[in-house]
Amino acid sequence: MSDITKFYSLAHICIASIGGILLLAIWYNIRKRFRQFLEEDDSQKRIDKGLLYLSLALFVWVFSGGWIYMGNLFLFTDTIIYDIGYSFFSVLNTLVLIMALFYFDFAPQFLSKNKRNTLILISIAVIVSIVTFVLIQKFKDTPVVNGIRISGVPDLMFSCLLTWLLIVSFYRTFMNRGLKLVAVISVVAFFLMLVSQMPDVFVVMSNELYGHLVKIIAKTTFISVFLVLATSWVIQLALTPKPSEMTIKFLDWSLVKITIPSKEIYDETIDFGSKTTQYKNLLRFAVKRKYETGDGQYLLVNSGGEIKSQTYLSRIIENINTILQLQSISQLERKDLFTFMGQGKYRLRVIPENIVIDETLLEEFNKTS
Repeated sequence: MSDITKFYSLAHICIASIGGILLLAIWYNIRKRFRQFLEEDDSQKRIDKGLLYLSLALFVWVFSGGWIYMGNLFLFTDTIIYDIGYSFFSVLNTLVLIMALFYFDFAPQFLSKNKRNTLILISIAVIVSIVTFVLIQKFKDTPVVNGIRISGVPDLMFSCLLTWLLIVSFYRTFMNRGLKLVAVISVVAFFLMLVSQMPDVFVVMSNELYGHLVKIIAKTTFISVFLVLATSWVIQLALTPKPSEMTIKFLDWSLVKITIPSKEIYDETIDFGSKTTQYKNLLRFAVKRKYETGDGQYLLVNSGGEIKSQTYLSRIIENINTILQLQSISQLERKDLFTFMGQGKYRLRVIPENIVIDETLLEEFNKTS
């Protein structure tokens, strides 16, 4: 084992260890400080689990790096035991990342909250790992054919898919949180991760020094993006009103009274006036939340749903901020009033007990809806 490889392996283990410990520490601290809030809001539990799986992914890197280092140090990289361990950590890392993305609200729709598709993707990852293992054994004597390491092709192809999933999920998440620069950096980081795998397949691209350098840069950036994600979630939790503290009362057509102490809003009456569409949409959410249970509390917001566009949700928030003339620090965001449940489904965050609807208004609404 060359000094460059030894340095890379040890650096990989140390960086992943530190990143994993920091991410796990942030996760634990969040669980401790925001326990009640997490229990009140189901959508926050999803982020909580996603963060945990991301930290586990880093620890898988640690054990994987340790296995590779030991294999090179004790010269058993050509044994079947080493190949089994390598394939195991590869599929485990993929599995953990897929599970993390399952809990991302802004992951591609076919993956976010979709257990069936997630299981299919995990099954494909396992199959790819098995195929890779078989190819390693089959081409043990001649691993490279026409400049291509055959055993690495299936893994690279699946890595392309996984990279796309990571890019879409993280880019959407950071853009939604207003972290545009971090969103771009995350795209670069995941792309570099994919590029760093190319020399393992295309021998012509192989360069020990620069190959390991790209991997170190990619993984360090990768871990940094994870930490920024965790930090942004802490800020989001701190600024998001608790569902139990908010109250909303529908007094009459176009009239609503709301209370959100954390935003310094106390019994403020909002007159939507001629903006009847926004008022009806808000009332529709309230009726669903108060009188329905389970999935019945959600409204589908897309071209084929009960509300045709997310723009209508944003307009509700914009109107409230404008009418109440809230200062920037107290202005409401869409996530303060609405919970995104994935696949175009939204729900009012106010708990049913804190929603009051005038009986006459409710009767009229039911007749017209």
